Amino acid sequence: MKLNLKIWRQAGPNAKGQMVDYKIDGVESDMSFLEMLDLLNEKLISKGDEPIAFDHDCREGICGMCSLYINGEAHGPDKLTTTCQLHMRRFNDGDTITIEPWRANAFPVIKDLIVDRSALDRIQQAGGYISVNTSGRTVDANNIPIPKKNADMAFDAATCIGCGACVATCKNASAMLFVSAKVAQFALLPQGRVEAAKRVQDMIAVMDAEGFGSCTNTGACEVECPKGISLTNIAILNKEFLLAQVK
Repeated sequence: MKLNLKIWRQAGPNAKGQMVDYKIDGVESDMSFLEMLDLLNEKLISKGDEPIAFDHDCREGICGMCSLYINGEAHGPDKLTTTCQLHMRRFNDGDTITIEPWRANAFPVIKDLIVDRSALDRIQQAGGYISVNTSGRTVDANNIPIPKKNADMAFDAATCIGCGACVATCKNASAMLFVSAKVAQFALLPQGRVEAAKRVQDMIAVMDAEGFGSCTNTGACEVECPKGISLTNIAILNKEFLLAQVK
C-alpha cells in the first residue's frame, strides 16, 4: 500500500510549525497506525533525516499516550478506539492522510505530534483520589451495599484514560468530560462521598486555571472518546458542583 502523508512538524514549543508531505510505500493492511509511523521513521532515519516525534507507550488502548488527530478526527475514523488500535486496513492504497497533534491552548506542542497534557494530571492531583483516614475500625469496601446502577456508572466513568480526545475535539477545548468522569467515579460510591464537595470545587478550580474552555453540550467529546465516556457524567459533575456551592 502506498500513502501520501501530511504530517505536522514543529521543532519545539516556540518554533513555527508546518505541514510536511511524505510518501510511503510498503504499508501492510494489518499494521497498526503507529507501526506505519514506525516504518516511516525507519525510512527517514536511513536517509539521515529527523524522525517524526510522536507519543506512545502500551500500544494496547490503555494509556492514551498515542493520541493523534487523523483526517480531522481524534484517534482516527474508528469509534471507541485509540490511535494504537487503529489499523491500516481502514485506509486505501493512494489515500492522503493528515496527521496533527491535539489542538488546545492547554496542550502546548512539545515537538511534532507530541503535546504537553500535564494539565490533566494537575486536575487529577487536585482531587481525583480518596484520602479518607482508613485506620482504626474500618469496613471492608466489598461489604458496603451499593446499587448496581451506581456501581456500573462508576466503573464506566473510571474507564477514562485521560487521553484528551474530548478536549481536542471540543470547539471550546473544554475538559468537562474528563473532569466529570474523574468526579463521578467517586461521587457515585460511598467512599467518595466524604470529600465530594471539596473534590469537585478543587478540580473545577484547577480546570479553569489551566485555561480549558467551557462546555456548550454539543456532544462531540462523547462521540470521539475512545472509551465512550457518557455526557451523563457532566450532569453528575454539575449536580455535585451545585451541591458543593450550597453547602
